[in-house]
Amino acid sequence: MTMLNDCSARFLMCRPEHFAVSYTINPWMNPKRWARDAGAHAAAEREWTALHGKLVKLGAAVELVPPAAGLPDLVFTANAAVVLDRQALLARFRHAERRREEAHFEAAFRSLQARGRIDAVRKLPEGLVLEGAGDCVWDERRNLVWMGYGPRSDAAAARAVDDMFARDVVALELADERFYHMDTALAPLPGGEVMYLPSAFTAAGNAAIRERVAPQARIEIAIEDGRRLAANTVALGNTLIMSGCGTRLRAELNERGYDVVTTPLPSFLCSGGSAFCLTLRLDRRSVPVAKAHVAEAHNVAAA
Repeated sequence: MTMLNDCSARFLMCRPEHFAVSYTINPWMNPKRWARDAGAHAAAEREWTALHGKLVKLGAAVELVPPAAGLPDLVFTANAAVVLDRQALLARFRHAERRREEAHFEAAFRSLQARGRIDAVRKLPEGLVLEGAGDCVWDERRNLVWMGYGPRSDAAAARAVDDMFARDVVALELADERFYHMDTALAPLPGGEVMYLPSAFTAAGNAAIRERVAPQARIEIAIEDGRRLAANTVALGNTLIMSGCGTRLRAELNERGYDVVTTPLPSFLCSGGSAFCLTLRLDRRSVPVAKAHVAEAHNVAAA
């Protein structure tokens, strides 16, 4: 398998100027422990800068959202919107602690639109909750969206995503509160594999994955790598950037032609986030449906 790094990649990020663990909305978050660590914020700044530097070194462009006081999780830009084909569907958050981010992210996307980075910015129908690319992970090889629901997003939001982007949406219920977003539990890789944590999904969810992903393309990760948020990876060509990776998983990924680059992000793991959470890909493109059907038929015939 030969893959080149995607030098056209463009990400949205936000410097962690105001990042902190100041409330609890998932099992990873412990504000008292964070407050006891006098060096926690400085460590977060260093870790974010290292991740940003690796993306830039690999040829990616990075757009920045201005940080805002009182919005510690604004740094997790993956939750801002679902972005595909130069269209953005803005997020609506489950928890009150994060709802003030919505207006800030909307302003950022309006600015991106004004500068020609994207073409359209739209909102979800009233009453629906969907936390952006955190729960909508694009699978380029299958031309579909893997959508997580339950802890943070509504199952009914799948219809809104389908209506916006006119692409298949496979909605899977998340079954473990530690893996509260799809991006903590599943990662489609550039070579067509899907790396995922089976225990994060219901039996029906695992069946749906097996139905759509051939056995040789499934990479099931163990709970140890799940707790490292290894599935929360940023893929650029054959390079996979993640916070941490066990020896066995690294060996399997290497065998499949991937270069695993670890950039430790322990400060952000304290909030339940990692590399993918800290970035939002702005340049994702789908394949026209007719072409996708031809490619699928070719793949089936080749198999």
